[in-house]
Amino acid sequence: MTPPLLILSFFLLLLLLLPHRNILSLAADGKWDLLHSNIGVSAMHMQLLNTDRVVIFDRTDFGRSNISLPDGKCRSDPKDAALTEDCTAHSVEYDVASNSVRPLMVLTDTWCSSGAVMADGTLLQTGGYNDGDHAIRTFTPCSSNNCDWREINPGLTQRRWYATNQILPDGRQIIIGGRRQFNYEFYPKKTMAEKSYNLPFLVQTNDPKIENNLYPFVFLNVDGNLFIFANNRAILFDYVNGTVVRNYPIIPGGDPRSYPSSGSAVLLPLKNNVGVEVLVCGGAPKGAYASAINGNFTAALDTCARIRIDDPNPQWVMETMPSARVMGDMVLLPNGNVLIINGAGLGTAGWESGRDPVLSPVIYRPDNPIGSRFEVQNPSSIPRLYHSTALLLRDGRVLVGGSNPHIYYNFTGVQYPTDLTLEAFSPSYLASNFANLRPHIVSPVSHFRFGYRQQLAIRFAIPSGMINATSVMVTMVAPPFTTHSFSMNQRLLVLSGGNVTAIGNGYQIRVVTPDSGNFAPAGYYLMFVVHQDIPSEGIWVHIN
Repeated sequence: MTPPLLILSFFLLLLLLLPHRNILSLAADGKWDLLHSNIGVSAMHMQLLNTDRVVIFDRTDFGRSNISLPDGKCRSDPKDAALTEDCTAHSVEYDVASNSVRPLMVLTDTWCSSGAVMADGTLLQTGGYNDGDHAIRTFTPCSSNNCDWREINPGLTQRRWYATNQILPDGRQIIIGGRRQFNYEFYPKKTMAEKSYNLPFLVQTNDPKIENNLYPFVFLNVDGNLFIFANNRAILFDYVNGTVVRNYPIIPGGDPRSYPSSGSAVLLPLKNNVGVEVLVCGGAPKGAYASAINGNFTAALDTCARIRIDDPNPQWVMETMPSARVMGDMVLLPNGNVLIINGAGLGTAGWESGRDPVLSPVIYRPDNPIGSRFEVQNPSSIPRLYHSTALLLRDGRVLVGGSNPHIYYNFTGVQYPTDLTLEAFSPSYLASNFANLRPHIVSPVSHFRFGYRQQLAIRFAIPSGMINATSVMVTMVAPPFTTHSFSMNQRLLVLSGGNVTAIGNGYQIRVVTPDSGNFAPAGYYLMFVVHQDIPSEGIWVHIN
């Protein structure tokens, strides 16, 4: 063996012997790439589909967008608040593979709406503003360029504006809250006569004239109940019987965390026989919204609050972030870490209400001891304030877009212009010096289907051929609907099992699929093999 090869082999062996959680500390702290300088619309809402295309949209009453509808089409809506005749698109489909954008036709106003993907892969999108507030829109993905939005209006019982959707184990969606809506409803409905149901918790968490309980953080617990967080506290809710199972303590300090105070939240990775935890980070203190309206921009919150929601005596544990952040987005990465990205250091959500963009993302490592969980990443050069979004792609990058802190498209004469760019943030696990340790899934093939409680053999290869068998895991990530600092239905499962064996020129790991729809509602997920904290490219899988 030549000396250079000996040196390389020694270096790789050293990497393998390092503690599992520290390997990425040798890499640069992520990098940024500009994908598009102008996609035509501001990325207020985003959803990744199982075709590796992302549906992006803002609202119809911004005025004309920067991308025309195809073939001379125009949108005619006599009730639109800006233009009754509009020949520009307010939604696009972004194709990750070709890095191209296709305009879509959305009819009624989608401003500050919600959504989630159904079990068959169809995006179900709900509500909005004006004549869109009772609408249901569907987008069924296709491999051609022929699919587009379809609309049912009215399709909702109540007006849904700033509501939250959660996929349920039976395949339905529950749609919770919204502006001046202290109730919830289901879709599809069991009967034509089914109406909405009152939720007093939303009345109790409503701050007069400010609210602070919009876009509530909602997570499906593994017992089938819903964890619902609004303002500064949470409940565990039995939606079948309409009863509160548990009241959780108020977050220490009592400051609000949901819109317009706009912190963010994630359900931390679900692991076999390990407690279910929720992490809430950032936001704006009490009074911040009213102060911003008057031109005074209060410092954002610099704390995260973490709670085990299935603990017999649940308590919030507080941590301090490297910097304060409001309107941040939290993205679950394939290796189980959390990316905190976008947002501002001053102010709150709302028109013209944020200042001091926070350009540097932060990685949060939930398995590290308190005091060593946060790591600051390389900064972007583009402010991402109000109406920004971020989501995980199959190749492990994070797609980032949006930022329109104005009432219309406004590109000149303002401190923070409307932003139509699209970026990708590549976490350090994509750095070239980890290429020899990065797994590649050989089988199953993408779009593989399986059921609950099944043994699953996954074959993979590692370019270097050297493996640390104790640091391999398989994760499944649900692609969320992201808007207004919250990713609805974001979920990561670490599959149990994990025995690694050598097979041919590669390896095999045997895992057990999730127990039920309480753990993983039926539908499409991204599956990754993770080695030494470095994920493979994902494959699409479908559980049912």
